[in-house]
Amino acid sequence: MEENTLKSSLRDSWMWLLGLYTVASFFETVFWGQMTAFTPIFLRDLGMAQSQISSMVGIIAAIVGAAGIPFLPFWGALADRYSRQPIVVRSFVVYLLAGTVSVLAGNVWIFVVGRSLMSLSLGNSGLMLTTLSERTPSNRQGFAFAVMSSAGPVGAFIGPLIGGPIVDRWGFRTLMWIDVLMMIVVVLSLSFGYFDSYRGKSRNSIWRMAGESIRVSFQAGRLRALFIALFLLYAGWMMVYSYWPVVITSLYKGGNPASMIGYVLGAGGILAMILSPIFGSMADRFGYWRILMIGATLETVLWLVPFWTRSLIPFAIIACIISGIAAAVFSISFNVLSSSASPDIRGRVMSFAYLPVNVGFSFGPLLASQLVKFDLFYIFPTAFVFTGLGLLVLNIARRQPVQM
Repeated sequence: MEENTLKSSLRDSWMWLLGLYTVASFFETVFWGQMTAFTPIFLRDLGMAQSQISSMVGIIAAIVGAAGIPFLPFWGALADRYSRQPIVVRSFVVYLLAGTVSVLAGNVWIFVVGRSLMSLSLGNSGLMLTTLSERTPSNRQGFAFAVMSSAGPVGAFIGPLIGGPIVDRWGFRTLMWIDVLMMIVVVLSLSFGYFDSYRGKSRNSIWRMAGESIRVSFQAGRLRALFIALFLLYAGWMMVYSYWPVVITSLYKGGNPASMIGYVLGAGGILAMILSPIFGSMADRFGYWRILMIGATLETVLWLVPFWTRSLIPFAIIACIISGIAAAVFSISFNVLSSSASPDIRGRVMSFAYLPVNVGFSFGPLLASQLVKFDLFYIFPTAFVFTGLGLLVLNIARRQPVQM
């Protein structure tokens, strides 16, 4: 009896839920990070000419970013209509399918299909953050959001660090099989590791609820300005993030390119793991908006530095610093987004939380695929322009009232 009570208490604990969601988010972005980091190497293994790879990296990232966006309103609507937990689990089942198709790909286009399936996972993080916000004490939400949100950037960088030596020694397909097994464990953990008491009360049609989600998230006011600002910030970030591996391999002249990609991105992930909770705790004390604006300002200024850095070690140092600050900005932006909507519409708004990221993930790399035809390093001043514009719109958004 006591054992059952302990298990029930553990599964209802906000700390347990934070740990479970953080681990799941970490493994999710390990998968994303490894796919992104080693796509250039796998394209070469699939027979693509080196002269085509730079542009193709951006085109593939754009396709992956765009493919799942039309389905995004329906995931939030289904969660509000029925339950959140199955919709969260759905996203990791999608990763299982994406990893399996990618590892079996015999040509570039089958691989693109596999990577595109990943975008059907959109909407899971917003739903997890919504559930977490309902269970976490109000004075600990900044910390909780920072810990969970930092798992994404950290996983995106630690994944290549772990995966690089595997790719160099055993190949990309071996790494993908490991990821598939990892996703099976995550699916089982999220299915049985906690109990979600939320049940939707709306009896409207899914189509109507999806339409209302779009209307609520993009009506005039703070939310619309905030989504535009976050798109600009993330378009600059994702433009560069997709091309980190290409820049690193262009500067590295040794025989283990995958390992070097992993070392540089992994170091950035370690710094992100340190900075994100620090910024989150500062935001709890001094205010989300104030710390977000400071972090976004630092990120904007630093984007100019890599353009003038054409050797590996100085580039790796500034890349790590930018990665850590960008991760902190990334995590605090979710606190700001959550606090900018009333409780009645927060679930639907948060289901769109990653929309600016994914639109940026599509638009940024697509633009970069054209810039790199002239000079690979043109992506950095372009990122400066995008994040600078995002900073200006953030300043407009924070002056708008919370939407009801």
